[in-house]
Amino acid sequence: MILFAILISITAIGLFCWLLFTLATFALPLFAGIAAGTWAYHTGSGWIGAVLIGLISAALTLGIGQFLLIVVRPTWARLLIALIFVAPAAIAGYHATHGIVKHAMPSESWQIAFSIIGAVAVGITAFLRVAGMAAVPSGQGFARA
Repeated sequence: MILFAILISITAIGLFCWLLFTLATFALPLFAGIAAGTWAYHTGSGWIGAVLIGLISAALTLGIGQFLLIVVRPTWARLLIALIFVAPAAIAGYHATHGIVKHAMPSESWQIAFSIIGAVAVGITAFLRVAGMAAVPSGQGFARA
Protein backbone atom coordinates (compact mmCIF):
# COMPACT_ATOMS: atom_id res chain seq x y z
CA MET A 1 0.00 0.00 0.00
CA ILE A 2 2.84 2.40 0.80
CA LEU A 3 4.49 1.60 -2.53
CA PHE A 4 1.23 2.40 -4.29
CA ALA A 5 1.04 5.80 -2.55
CA ILE A 6 4.63 6.57 -3.52
CA LEU A 7 3.94 5.71 -7.17
CA ILE A 8 0.81 7.87 -7.20
CA SER A 9 2.79 10.77 -5.67
CA ILE A 10 5.53 10.47 -8.27
CA THR A 11 2.90 10.34 -11.03
CA ALA A 12 1.16 13.43 -9.64
CA ILE A 13 4.44 15.37 -9.44
CA GLY A 14 5.26 14.33 -13.02
CA LEU A 15 1.80 15.42 -14.17
CA PHE A 16 2.17 18.82 -12.53
CA CYS A 17 5.65 19.31 -14.00
CA TRP A 18 4.34 18.42 -17.48
CA LEU A 19 1.47 20.87 -16.98
CA LEU A 20 3.93 23.57 -15.88
CA PHE A 21 6.12 23.06 -18.95
CA THR A 22 3.08 23.04 -21.23
CA LEU A 23 1.42 26.13 -19.81
CA ALA A 24 4.58 28.19 -19.28
CA THR A 25 4.55 29.21 -22.94
CA PHE A 26 1.28 31.01 -22.33
CA ALA A 27 2.41 32.94 -19.24
CA LEU A 28 2.53 36.33 -21.02
CA PRO A 29 -0.98 36.03 -22.54
CA LEU A 30 -2.26 34.84 -19.16
CA PHE A 31 -0.71 37.82 -17.36
CA ALA A 32 -2.06 40.20 -20.01
CA GLY A 33 -5.53 38.67 -19.77
CA ILE A 34 -5.57 38.85 -15.97
CA ALA A 35 -4.37 42.45 -16.00
CA ALA A 36 -6.98 43.50 -18.58
CA GLY A 37 -9.74 41.57 -16.81
CA THR A 38 -8.85 43.10 -13.46
CA TRP A 39 -8.81 46.57 -14.99
CA ALA A 40 -12.18 45.94 -16.64
CA TYR A 41 -13.68 44.68 -13.39
CA HIS A 42 -12.45 47.71 -11.44
CA THR A 43 -13.90 50.06 -14.04
CA GLY A 44 -17.35 48.58 -13.49
CA SER A 45 -17.81 45.98 -16.23
CA GLY A 46 -18.86 43.21 -13.84
CA TRP A 47 -17.65 39.62 -13.75
CA ILE A 48 -18.87 38.60 -17.20
CA GLY A 49 -17.41 41.66 -18.89
CA ALA A 50 -14.10 41.25 -17.04
CA VAL A 51 -13.82 37.60 -18.08
CA LEU A 52 -14.65 38.40 -21.71
CA ILE A 53 -12.18 41.30 -21.86
CA GLY A 54 -9.52 39.14 -20.19
CA LEU A 55 -10.04 36.30 -22.68
CA ILE A 56 -10.01 38.66 -25.66
CA SER A 57 -6.84 40.42 -24.52
CA ALA A 58 -5.08 37.11 -23.82
CA ALA A 59 -6.03 35.81 -27.27
CA LEU A 60 -4.91 39.07 -28.90
CA THR A 61 -1.58 38.97 -27.04
CA LEU A 62 -0.91 35.43 -28.24
CA GLY A 63 -2.14 36.16 -31.77
CA ILE A 64 -0.12 39.35 -32.16
CA GLY A 65 2.97 37.59 -30.82
CA GLN A 66 2.62 34.73 -33.29
CA PHE A 67 1.89 37.15 -36.13
CA LEU A 68 4.98 39.21 -35.33
CA LEU A 69 7.17 36.12 -35.11
CA ILE A 70 6.03 35.08 -38.58
CA VAL A 71 6.17 38.51 -40.25
CA VAL A 72 9.28 40.11 -38.72
CA ARG A 73 12.42 39.18 -40.68
CA PRO A 74 15.49 40.34 -38.66
CA THR A 75 16.72 37.63 -36.35
CA TRP A 76 17.45 40.04 -33.51
CA ALA A 77 13.85 41.29 -33.59
CA ARG A 78 12.48 37.73 -33.57
CA LEU A 79 14.71 36.90 -30.61
CA LEU A 80 13.46 40.00 -28.79
CA ILE A 81 9.83 39.04 -29.42
CA ALA A 82 10.55 35.48 -28.24
CA LEU A 83 12.29 36.86 -25.15
CA ILE A 84 9.16 38.85 -24.32
CA PHE A 85 7.26 35.54 -24.19
CA VAL A 86 10.05 33.55 -22.50
CA ALA A 87 10.81 35.92 -19.59
CA PRO A 88 7.43 35.51 -17.83
CA ALA A 89 7.62 31.76 -18.42
CA ALA A 90 11.03 31.59 -16.74
CA ILE A 91 9.76 33.65 -13.80
CA ALA A 92 6.77 31.34 -13.45
CA GLY A 93 9.12 28.34 -13.65
CA TYR A 94 11.30 29.79 -10.89
CA HIS A 95 8.38 30.29 -8.54
CA ALA A 96 6.78 26.92 -9.31
CA THR A 97 10.07 25.09 -8.77
CA HIS A 98 10.73 27.06 -5.60
CA GLY A 99 7.29 26.09 -4.28
CA ILE A 100 8.02 22.42 -4.87
CA VAL A 101 11.62 22.46 -3.62
CA LYS A 102 10.73 24.44 -0.50
CA HIS A 103 8.96 21.34 0.82
CA ALA A 104 11.76 18.96 -0.08
CA MET A 105 14.94 20.53 1.29
CA PRO A 106 15.63 22.74 4.30
CA SER A 107 18.68 24.62 2.98
CA GLU A 108 17.66 27.96 1.51
CA SER A 109 20.72 28.20 -0.73
CA TRP A 110 19.91 24.81 -2.30
CA GLN A 111 16.30 25.88 -2.72
CA ILE A 112 17.42 28.92 -4.70
CA ALA A 113 19.91 26.87 -6.73
CA PHE A 114 17.28 24.32 -7.75
CA SER A 115 14.76 27.10 -8.41
CA ILE A 116 17.20 28.75 -10.82
CA ILE A 117 17.77 25.41 -12.56
CA GLY A 118 14.00 25.01 -12.86
CA ALA A 119 13.63 28.54 -14.25
CA VAL A 120 16.30 27.85 -16.88
CA ALA A 121 14.66 24.55 -17.86
CA VAL A 122 11.20 26.13 -18.16
CA GLY A 123 12.67 29.11 -20.06
CA ILE A 124 14.43 26.87 -22.58
CA THR A 125 11.28 24.81 -23.06
CA ALA A 126 9.19 27.96 -23.55
CA PHE A 127 11.74 29.32 -26.03
CA LEU A 128 11.61 26.11 -28.06
CA ARG A 129 7.82 26.18 -28.09
CA VAL A 130 7.70 29.86 -29.08
CA ALA A 131 10.24 29.17 -31.82
CA GLY A 132 8.05 26.27 -32.97
CA MET A 133 5.03 28.58 -33.13
CA ALA A 134 6.99 30.91 -35.41
CA ALA A 135 7.81 28.25 -37.99
CA VAL A 136 6.06 28.90 -41.27
CA PRO A 137 5.37 25.82 -43.42
CA SER A 138 7.24 26.02 -46.72
CA GLY A 139 5.26 27.57 -49.52
CA GLN A 140 2.88 29.44 -47.20
CA GLY A 141 4.72 32.70 -46.59
CA PHE A 142 3.06 36.05 -47.28
CA ALA A 143 5.29 37.24 -50.11
CA ARG A 144 6.61 34.68 -52.57
CA ALA A 145 8.78 35.92 -55.40
